[in-house]
Amino acid sequence: MQIGDPIGGPKITTAFSLNVTLLPRHLPMVSFFRFLPPSFAPSQKTYPTMHKRPVTVPDISGRKNSGKKITALTAYDYSFAKLLDETDIDIILVGDSLGMVSLGHENTLAVTLDNMIDHTQAVKRGTQRALVVGDMPFMSYQVSIEQAVTNAGRLIQEGGASAVKLEGGARMADRVQAIVQAGIPVMGHIGLTPQSVHQFGGYKVQGKNYFDSRQIRQDASDLQNAGAFALVLEGIPGELAEEITKGLKIPTIGIGAGQKCDGQILVLHDLLGLNQDFVPKFVKQYAQMADNLKSAVSEYIKEVRDEKFPGQEHTYHSKQGSLKQVND
Repeated sequence: MQIGDPIGGPKITTAFSLNVTLLPRHLPMVSFFRFLPPSFAPSQKTYPTMHKRPVTVPDISGRKNSGKKITALTAYDYSFAKLLDETDIDIILVGDSLGMVSLGHENTLAVTLDNMIDHTQAVKRGTQRALVVGDMPFMSYQVSIEQAVTNAGRLIQEGGASAVKLEGGARMADRVQAIVQAGIPVMGHIGLTPQSVHQFGGYKVQGKNYFDSRQIRQDASDLQNAGAFALVLEGIPGELAEEITKGLKIPTIGIGAGQKCDGQILVLHDLLGLNQDFVPKFVKQYAQMADNLKSAVSEYIKEVRDEKFPGQEHTYHSKQGSLKQVND
């Protein structure tokens, strides 16, 4: 039986011989601990996700001018998604950056829709509260409006995402409008759009001259009019991002776009110091987990070779005489 059966239903017997009535899912877990002896009291550490309802698209839209910044990070698998969901993060983006971070490609262009669906499924299984947004990979929406709607639908229906993100400004407005009309929330992405890396001649800051900045402002306006619920602004001057943010009714989420956006997003592996190949200027590393990981693995290797691991505390033992009985 699972926890979630009605009160008064089946009981379980714990290791300390206490009958505990199974609780329904809608009751806070803290109610369970009232039945436990003091020695089994939970840790004093609290997690901000407890008792919070899932983040929705209207929640994100409502953050505009609310004074509370939107926080977003990428994740590509169940384990990291579960850890992120235990924080107060608003959005988990299953980005096509997984092509570089998880699959080892030079850029995001090799990522397929099937790749995105597989990773979005994994992230969704680890997420109960944060809003999961799935990235639409290169050539999954550029060909036609029909292709864009069909593939966005797959990310929702098969991947389990609550919204999709796609790159491109005015030229993609008709795709955004069609996807939104199909009932699928869309997050736009303008400025330095990685899927256009060859067109840009590399990962270069966009909007530094008058013509380019004017086009990016127009892109933002067109995507808002097409029905996007939020915009990612990547790799543009902070002044331009601030101007766009002030001129829109929908929230902006910056990455390399200064602090005046309505929110921020980073690649999780950059934040954790796991990506040692290249650290962009806009990244702040809040931890150095690559060093910690290598140190832990080195210690493991040494203990195995020195026959210190596994110790007795990690070893199973048979009851005295049981092996003799088996041999007999």
